[in-house]
Amino acid sequence: MQRRMEKVLVVGDGAREHALAWSLSKSGVRVYAMGKHVNPGIKDVVKRTGGDYRLGDYLDPAQAVKTAEEISPDLVVIGPEEPLFRGVSDRLIERGFLTLGAPFKGALIEMRKDIARNIMWKYKIPGRLAFAVFKDLNEALSYIKAMGSVAIKPIRQAGGKGVRVVYSSGQYLEEAREQLARSRLADVVDALANYRDVESGVLVEEAVWGVEYTVQALADGSSVLPFPVVQDNPHAFELGLGPECGGMGTVAPLDYVTEEEQAEAAEILKRTIEAVKLEFGVEYRGVISAQMMLTAYGPTLIEFYSRFGDPEALNVMYLLDDDAYELFTRAASGRLGGLKVGFRGEYTVVKAIAPLGYPVDRAMARGRRFTIDWDIVQREGCYVFFGSAVEDSAGYVTLGSRAVEVLAAGRTPSEAYERAERCATAVRGDGLFYRRDIGSAEYLRSMRDRAEKVRAVYKWRRERGLGGKRIDWAPGAKISVVDYA
Repeated sequence: MQRRMEKVLVVGDGAREHALAWSLSKSGVRVYAMGKHVNPGIKDVVKRTGGDYRLGDYLDPAQAVKTAEEISPDLVVIGPEEPLFRGVSDRLIERGFLTLGAPFKGALIEMRKDIARNIMWKYKIPGRLAFAVFKDLNEALSYIKAMGSVAIKPIRQAGGKGVRVVYSSGQYLEEAREQLARSRLADVVDALANYRDVESGVLVEEAVWGVEYTVQALADGSSVLPFPVVQDNPHAFELGLGPECGGMGTVAPLDYVTEEEQAEAAEILKRTIEAVKLEFGVEYRGVISAQMMLTAYGPTLIEFYSRFGDPEALNVMYLLDDDAYELFTRAASGRLGGLKVGFRGEYTVVKAIAPLGYPVDRAMARGRRFTIDWDIVQREGCYVFFGSAVEDSAGYVTLGSRAVEVLAAGRTPSEAYERAERCATAVRGDGLFYRRDIGSAEYLRSMRDRAEKVRAVYKWRRERGLGGKRIDWAPGAKISVVDYA
């Protein structure tokens, strides 16, 4: 592609940012990067496009602004959520830099789960769940006992961790269930231990069952442009077992989520950026994502993201058959309305490869060496996106989180899966693991069967006008009627 003169500064140093830099490089721009460590993949993109790599603390607005002033980019793209929570986007915009990154008040929909839920109820945004917020854990425990099956979450985004589910008493002896609930509450509080920008608190909401999927979109303050739907897999081990983590792999697109269900998610995102403007007086320009679950209620909002997901960004950046720089610039400058975007007609599977110890023991996961057989990667036509790893003379060394994420594409889901499995074997080292089940025929069949079951229920309910209200009560509290209409 013909080299353009525009400069883009990508903020962040994970696999998501590698994918964003790679996609922007196809637009012909010069890619610059700011990270806490040198990501080998981003470094290659920067070198190939004639940019520069700057080390620095991108969570510090002053350092981010200083780096931007030295580079003078035409566009800044912020990848992770924490810089948004620290006001980095606001400071860059104040200094005149065109920035793709939600303002702090917009990013609150991810940072604060209680704020997001309150906004959804206040503005009657579809996909709502009944919830309550507690600072006193004994009060939370009483509510959990009365509520039945619940999800317990830290009120603040904690890197995708801390979420715990307790099922109704039919699943446990009552005493064992109470002990489990206490343990889960303690886990959630522990997840907030390293954050000083919120008071400790837990959000308890009704638990739902179904198929999870993510709809990511660009927002320009008034409209949204959704990307193909992606399914993330947030549990560390196969069959969806083990602790929650940043995500061990993704599949996209999904033939078991209908166009109508995807459209409902896009409408939730559009209604949300409108609500943010009414509530906080700011235009939401950046990326907004809905982690959804197809449930007996229909498409239901589990959480918002104020950025692309990781690994979900990899799938949509590969599938994008358009100019990423043009799209990002239009979103950041409020000019997305009416734009048509092309996507490849392929299927994609991403496998995250992590060191043993992840996500529970980062010290154990740090310092593991690995190599990549690039001949296999090239032969299979796959892509390797670097995450928490650095390069040295003998290969690569893990930094404690997901080391690399391998993307494979194919004309069919099975072709993409088989290619991803072969490419995953190219990453070799002591103490690495990945999930072989993600994208397999059995995996896709189970998701499709589950989607069909919950779809039959919610459509039956909608046809008969049922499921619009529920009774919410806890000991010592008034009976309230929760109206989902």
